[in-house]
Amino acid sequence: MAKYFDVHPENPQRRTVGQLVEVLRTGGLIAYPTDSCYALGCRLGNSSGIDRIRTIRNLDEKHHFTLVCRDFAQLGQFVRMDNQVFRAVKASTPGSYTFILPATKEAPRRLLHPRTKTVGVRIPDHVVTQALLAELDGPLLSSTLLLPDHDVPLTQGWEIKERLEHEVDAVLDSGECGTDPTTVIDFSGGDPEILRRGAGDPAPFE
Repeated sequence: MAKYFDVHPENPQRRTVGQLVEVLRTGGLIAYPTDSCYALGCRLGNSSGIDRIRTIRNLDEKHHFTLVCRDFAQLGQFVRMDNQVFRAVKASTPGSYTFILPATKEAPRRLLHPRTKTVGVRIPDHVVTQALLAELDGPLLSSTLLLPDHDVPLTQGWEIKERLEHEVDAVLDSGECGTDPTTVIDFSGGDPEILRRGAGDPAPFE
């Protein structure tokens, strides 16, 4: 049965955030809000968490998971960027973007695209998510909470709790968030390619 945590959207209670992080550190899978929409997340290295996300979302092996990072320094541990890409990504973070970039050796091999050896990374502009990442002191392995029978992601914590009562270990609710997922920009070929138009303004990459 999933635990339910109600967190203030602007001043998240540190004790509650700590309880959520304990769920993650003990191998749990959570549903949490971001600056685009709700997401599923687990701690890096949690292989069973990856499998559970694939099951919930009915994903195949080619799906790009995202490493949700606290800041640019953390993001830089997992992806390689030349100076031009560095400046473009830096200018758009934090924000509602996911960037597809060549992975470093620090990125878990299981997360990499089997052909391109790339990984998705992002830095969210969301107070509660940032508090969670700060307490965890590491990235979240994540995927948009879009169920197979839905056209748009779920937006309310109580509804997610009802739908995924036995599929996740905890639900973090800090109020309703949007239905648009991140805008996805692929830099693996050098020049930006917009793979998905979402919450982030794609204009800087066109």
